[in-house]
Amino acid sequence: MSMRVLVTGAKGQLGCDLMAELAKRGLEGIGVDVEEMDITDAQICRKVIKEAQVDAVIHCAAYTAVDAAEDHVELCRRINGEGTRNVALACKEAGVKMMYISTDYVFDGQGTRPWEPDDDRAPLNVYGQTKYEGELAVEELLEKYFIVRIAWVFGVAGKNFIKTMLRLGRERGAVSVVDDQVGSPTYTYDLARLLVDMIQTDRYGRYHATIEGLCSWYEFAVEIFRQAGMTEVAVTPVSSDQFPAKAVRPSNSRMSKEKLSENGFERLPSWQDALGRFLKEIEE
Repeated sequence: MSMRVLVTGAKGQLGCDLMAELAKRGLEGIGVDVEEMDITDAQICRKVIKEAQVDAVIHCAAYTAVDAAEDHVELCRRINGEGTRNVALACKEAGVKMMYISTDYVFDGQGTRPWEPDDDRAPLNVYGQTKYEGELAVEELLEKYFIVRIAWVFGVAGKNFIKTMLRLGRERGAVSVVDDQVGSPTYTYDLARLLVDMIQTDRYGRYHATIEGLCSWYEFAVEIFRQAGMTEVAVTPVSSDQFPAKAVRPSNSRMSKEKLSENGFERLPSWQDALGRFLKEIEE
């Protein structure tokens, strides 16, 4: 089945991998970034999506600077909340399905139970609140939608925790990393494959799409240095209180992926496996 898919935020970590995955499968990907489609402009969104004559839109574009968002509330809301509403309205008018890429930050991050896709949402920070507003807009305006929550992502095209750790390890020989936040480090290359599987179906609804397995940021760092052959780097576990940040981070980013299995989607591999492939990819 041939399909045309418009990807917003096509230059970002996930957007780049989505465009590559669509091409690999012989599907037509139309990548737009802020230059081609400013999502804060409702008319531009309508015009671009209508003229592109696509079957689906995967909406990755977002304001993702979590700490800066605390100082730039209006800008963050304009992009994540209103911008997502503009994309959803344009999809509604064009009669196309939409996939909205959201985040574990829509939850309050408490406890140790994995979050289910339909759990109550209660964001802890401005970024989470505005992504939640985006989810509400999609749910209100559309019937043919996927809301896919992702977390702890890393990819070749962007800045991420792995690249930061490798740099700090080389520069300083020692790092301190929080050990009281737990989640699943997710490779955008693997995520893109799953999202393209999903967009070709009509199994709509809310989903969680993170990689298999759990760790703290500290455990992730230890494994990064182990796999990179940099075991001489000293990694010290610390609590979040020792790293005061503007925005509160969730301590529990465990996400239940049962709904993927129930709907016949292939789950992602383990984070250790993904890390190994990522390290090879950035060496080349």
